[in-house]
Amino acid sequence: MVTPLLENKELDLLGLENLINHLLTGGVHGIFILGTTGEGPSLSYEVRKQLITETCKIVNKKVPVLVGITDTSYEGSLDIANHSKKVGADALVVAPPYYFPISQEEMGGYLENLLPELPLPFMLYNMPSCTKLHLSLDVVKRAKELGAIGIKDSSGDLTYLYLLIEEFKDDPQFSVIAGTELFLPETIMNGGHGAVAGGANFFPKLFVDLYDAAVARDLEKVKSLREQVLKVYNTIYEVGDYSSRHIKGIKTALMVMGICEDHNAEPLHRFTEERRNLIREYITQFNYKNEYTSVH
Repeated sequence: MVTPLLENKELDLLGLENLINHLLTGGVHGIFILGTTGEGPSLSYEVRKQLITETCKIVNKKVPVLVGITDTSYEGSLDIANHSKKVGADALVVAPPYYFPISQEEMGGYLENLLPELPLPFMLYNMPSCTKLHLSLDVVKRAKELGAIGIKDSSGDLTYLYLLIEEFKDDPQFSVIAGTELFLPETIMNGGHGAVAGGANFFPKLFVDLYDAAVARDLEKVKSLREQVLKVYNTIYEVGDYSSRHIKGIKTALMVMGICEDHNAEPLHRFTEERRNLIREYITQFNYKNEYTSVH
């Protein structure tokens, strides 16, 4: 989930409520906050804690709330973890600390120290483009021994994703979740468990339907829905020049749909008016009669 912000970078409380209600109405099975799309590491601890508190309050146990606790500081991660427990979150998500380049061995040692102190169930988060470390299978297995309940893989490496599914396929207590939303059908049909899809911020039902079609092995429907996802990739995700365009594009789509504002945390800034208008045109191409859009 994105983090709705106001122009002064404070939490957009009305936008947050609109967004969560939009997600729940779309049928999502859970909500992951303070991840990459949520700009977690760019937010102050105060805003992070407020987001966790308000999200748990609005969701009110309708679906699980997972909280990203990744931080450069060990104590910072624990502080967010303990706050998450206090206000009713359901699970934590742990990626490697993201400033110093670290080895697989150092990551293993970090997990051995951190994980026993966590107050809630936890998942691993493999995000090598942001953390400089592509978690090895050995590190993932060690995390599972320490109690991890799953992994979200955002490496974009389909071979690695298949290796994870194969390694843990006999353990119903360990989930393999794709972070690359295009991989959702392959993940499900090969024995994985789901996806954390950034595009589900604005079109939640599209991804829920794609999940259901993959579970049912309805290949015709999978093909049709995947074409809609590809259309998102080729339009909304292609506006702008940098990798941050995905986050900006998602927030702009939500703004166009009347759900929340499109301000970003520093160092990111929202799109120019020209690019915002382009996304407005793209959203209209999906047309407002389309079951995947809802204008507020």
